[in-house]
Amino acid sequence: MKKNRFINPHSDELHRNLWDVVLWKIGYYNEKRERPPMPSSFAYPAKSQSFDPQKPSALWIGHSTYLIQIGGVSILTDPVWNSYCSPIPVKALKRIHEPAIALTDLPKIDFVLLSHNHYDHLDAKTVETLHHLQPQIKWIVPLGVAAWFHKRNIQTTIELDWWKSTESKNCKITAVPTQHFSGRTLWDMNQTLWNGYVFESQNKRLYFVGDTGYNSKDFKQIGQHWEKMDLSLIPIGTYVPQIFMKPVHISPYEAVQIHEDVKSHFSLGMHWNTFRLSDEPLERPPFDLYLAMKEKGFPFETFLPIEIGRYVNW
Repeated sequence: MKKNRFINPHSDELHRNLWDVVLWKIGYYNEKRERPPMPSSFAYPAKSQSFDPQKPSALWIGHSTYLIQIGGVSILTDPVWNSYCSPIPVKALKRIHEPAIALTDLPKIDFVLLSHNHYDHLDAKTVETLHHLQPQIKWIVPLGVAAWFHKRNIQTTIELDWWKSTESKNCKITAVPTQHFSGRTLWDMNQTLWNGYVFESQNKRLYFVGDTGYNSKDFKQIGQHWEKMDLSLIPIGTYVPQIFMKPVHISPYEAVQIHEDVKSHFSLGMHWNTFRLSDEPLERPPFDLYLAMKEKGFPFETFLPIEIGRYVNW
């Protein structure tokens, strides 16, 4: 921490202020080079996979929200069911695709992994409804975020600093670094931490990256700490214009680099096709992911940009 605010140790101050946003919107950060055109007939070239409900599964609900099930344990990541990812309804921030499953239709949830407190990752209405429906949920949150839950009379929170762990139900959850920032107002910038998580159970390992920019230190360190990841949930959207987004959001090329850094056996994309938060077309991330995987020579089946509502095994 620095002056009671959290920092990113491997990068300078990353936060963009209101003036930067204005510059973005008037074109100051527009990209100078054109990206390769995406064929109108493009389909991500991965073989279809059969699904076995008896095996560990992942369901993409939308944005950074996944339902993970393994050995009778259910996990949600960054649950957001709201129609808007903003404190007030803003048309530009309206949800484009509805959640894949209703909150009332969820199975019993054991853990929620919360990456940070931005509105597109921490939604008050969703949290309060989930707590009412399932008060047993354990909320795993970054340092400083538990107070937000306590104000809503939710006491089942566990705060974790980077590289700290908690264990329950024969599961181990470890918070790991990301490169991002936090804040829900103009006055609380970086007063709470931002996390990724590694979840271990049943001899399986899940890596929820959270929201992040890329650096050459954190992800390689995570890859050195664990021998491999069985499933990684990695952002592939919100990266254009890159000069503006790069410090805090990864492109599909950097997503593939994280996939490689942490030795991920199987990765799934997230943070796309739900809210319009950047300038790339909604359908663009899978094509850029394809180009990145092709450039690396990696099997396309090992990193998928699945559709909202699709179940896959891991």
